[in-house]
Amino acid sequence: MAESVYKIIELVGTSEKSWEDAAKTAVETAGKSLKDLRVAEITKLDMKIQENKVVAFRARVNVSFKYHLS
Repeated sequence: MAESVYKIIELVGTSEKSWEDAAKTAVETAGKSLKDLRVAEITKLDMKIQENKVVAFRARVNVSFKYHLS
């Protein structure tokens, strides 16, 4: 196996529907500008509350992608 290097970044996705949609939003949005996404790890889940009601779900996600040297 060839040696590889991966970079890990932290993202926060949001959704009015669910934590799953929030995490999916984060990964799919990152995928539009980053190549070779490899692994996504959900590190934290929380909710945004307004007037005592949940208005959004948030997922903090660590995403790794292959680091390419030019």
